[in-house]
Amino acid sequence: MVPISFYLGLSVILFSLGALGVILRRNAIIIFMSLEMMFNAANLAFIVFALYYQNLSGQIFVFFVMTVAAAEVAVGLALMVAIFRSKHTIDVDDVSSLKG
Repeated sequence: MVPISFYLGLSVILFSLGALGVILRRNAIIIFMSLEMMFNAANLAFIVFALYYQNLSGQIFVFFVMTVAAAEVAVGLALMVAIFRSKHTIDVDDVSSLKG
C-alpha cells in the first residue's frame, strides 16, 4: 500500500506547477489549463483524505469541484472566443484593457 504522503506530495507538486503556470504564462488557454491542474491537485488531496478517513464527503466534494471546473471552462472558452474575435489575440497583457 502506498503511503498517504506520496499522494499528498504529488498533489502539492501538481498544485505548485499549476500556480506557476497561472503566474508566469500570458496565454489565456495555458492559464485555464493551469487552473484545471490546480483543481485536479485539490481533487487528489480530497480523494486521498476521503480514503484515509473512510469518509465519503471528500469524494462528494470532488464532484462539486468538477462541476464548477466544467462550468468555468465553458464560460472561459466562450469569453476567449469572443475576445479573440474582437481583439485578434488571447494574450492576457494585450486584453487587460477591456474598456467599452
